[in-house]
Amino acid sequence: MPKLSVVVPFHNVGPYAPDTVRSLAHNADPDFEFLLIDDCSTDETPDVLDRWKDRIPNTRVIRHPTNLGVAQARNTGIDAATGDHITFLDGDDWYAPGHLRAAVDGIERLGCDFARTDHVLAEGRKRHVKYAPAPRRDTVMDPRDGIVPAGMVTMVDYPFVPFGIYSARLFADGAGRFETSLRTAEDRLWVWRLHLTARSYAALSLHGVFYRRGVTTSLTQIGDNRQLDFIPSYDLLLDEVARDREADRFLPKAVRTYCALIAFHTGKAGSYQPEVAERLRTDVTAALRRMPREVLDETLATMDTPRATLLRSLRDTGRTP
Repeated sequence: MPKLSVVVPFHNVGPYAPDTVRSLAHNADPDFEFLLIDDCSTDETPDVLDRWKDRIPNTRVIRHPTNLGVAQARNTGIDAATGDHITFLDGDDWYAPGHLRAAVDGIERLGCDFARTDHVLAEGRKRHVKYAPAPRRDTVMDPRDGIVPAGMVTMVDYPFVPFGIYSARLFADGAGRFETSLRTAEDRLWVWRLHLTARSYAALSLHGVFYRRGVTTSLTQIGDNRQLDFIPSYDLLLDEVARDREADRFLPKAVRTYCALIAFHTGKAGSYQPEVAERLRTDVTAALRRMPREVLDETLATMDTPRATLLRSLRDTGRTP
């Protein structure tokens, strides 16, 4: 049994896929397996994977006959994984040599359920290290403590699934799967669920994952209805948190983060398709009215004036001020 399964979904990332698979080759190890999920690419991506699959030991290419989205692609990889641990990489990002061995050594040394890492933001030729907002490093912590306090940046505000390594026991018996109804924001819900259900975690000071920002293949660049999936994502989250044994502790954080995303997307509405912008305004108004009124009022009372004014106007009138 391998120590690590690396799940990498690909969909029409032909210009970037060679860098990605080359970085896998530079991290190859007899203890690792690589599961490359081709989510029905229609560009040169399948050819890239075919050229490289026999050059990287313990590599399998799994192909979807139709495009199912990144959530299902990751689930396909999870279902095929046989390693003690699982990690994920996006098809347009890459690893520094030796990163995966360092991640495995870190989580095995600490014996925790999952370990998050820092990452390097790559914009053209620019590089900038982005740090996971953990209170301590190389120390086993309670994942629930990584959710709060509501008014600070915490680990659930670091919703980048590939920047971490996860024990296979988190995925046993169908657990730990991604919500396939979501085309975007599936990572935010998944990270919250991880912190609510896992028993232990740590943060490792590793800077070996390179996150390519601003590419046209990224879902963050789209302007269609997929951008609005943060609404059902956080509706699911609020429902689950409301039923949690520590609902009073975590609801303020969930509501505050949801409100911050509403304000962010409303500010970007001008870049969305007109019908998407109209639906956004209608849907976020309904979402604000569904939130627990007392928790929402407390949240708005502690937010900065511009965002609080915007959110109150949306909730009360359905219009931006």
